[in-house]
Amino acid sequence: MKQESSRSPSYNVECEDYVHVVEFNPFDSGTAESLIAYGGNNYVVIGRCSFQEEDAEVDGIQYNTLRTFHQGIRVDAIAWSPETRLDALPPLLRFCTAAADRKLRLFTSDLQAKNEYKIMEGHSSYINDLVFAPKGGQEIASVSDDHTCRVWDLEGNVRACFVLRSAGMSVGWHPEDAFKLMVAEKNGTIRFYDLVTHQAILSLTTGQTPLMSAHWCLKNTFKVGAVAGNDWLIWDISRSSYPLEKKPVHADRAKLFRWSTVNENLFATTGYPGKMNSQLLIHHLGHPQPILIGSAAVGSGLTWHRMLPLCAMGGDHRIFFWVTEM
Repeated sequence: MKQESSRSPSYNVECEDYVHVVEFNPFDSGTAESLIAYGGNNYVVIGRCSFQEEDAEVDGIQYNTLRTFHQGIRVDAIAWSPETRLDALPPLLRFCTAAADRKLRLFTSDLQAKNEYKIMEGHSSYINDLVFAPKGGQEIASVSDDHTCRVWDLEGNVRACFVLRSAGMSVGWHPEDAFKLMVAEKNGTIRFYDLVTHQAILSLTTGQTPLMSAHWCLKNTFKVGAVAGNDWLIWDISRSSYPLEKKPVHADRAKLFRWSTVNENLFATTGYPGKMNSQLLIHHLGHPQPILIGSAAVGSGLTWHRMLPLCAMGGDHRIFFWVTEM
């Protein structure tokens, strides 16, 4: 693999709002196309897309909007429920958003007449991340600037509340073990909690701040990645609570870290939006330099396709997609 110069996106899609957050559905929803959700200042939009890398009949990208949900307030985070099925009769679309008013909204739709949402209140400051329990999707975990991680049932009852020592930035749920939760704090600590005993079972530290994002590798759950300060850091939790590798990558501070869903050595990081261009870097653990540098006007959000080495980032009325090698 060669070191790349900055590359414009492989594909892009026009959107009806500024895109603050974008998420591919990480679960199988029963169709060949991928579901993608994006959130703007007022809306959450659910679309489906296919790419020429997976379907020879597609020229580049094929995208269509399935449903627009008017939320009336800025969307800060989106999580997909594993219950979402488009091959069911009627179809079931379920996802949850965190909004600027510090509330979670659980949306349920059959893509026809039934479109409802339930508001979940309890956080007293901004919610930075949320995730559904991957087995069954009957619980949601969220982390906030209010120094808590909360676990909710779908009725909006708080099942567990973990008090943190700083703002909660990221939360992850173990794909196989329904009782293990990862919580990353801004002070550089990443803790793993047991949801049966409500105790912390393991903690990692970046040794530097601020930690802005952490992600559990679903292809290999011994691997955890994060960005703190200007660096990305990676741990192998079977070996040490200290980072296995770290590298400075973003001169203007790093913002997000996401593992690829198809290759445990592939991950992406983004720089802080605010300058005219936001930088996306795709890294491969066996390679000393980023394998792809993407640049987009004022980008935010970061997500990987479920089956392809393809990631997306939001921007001004657009979603940008980059395809890389495995």
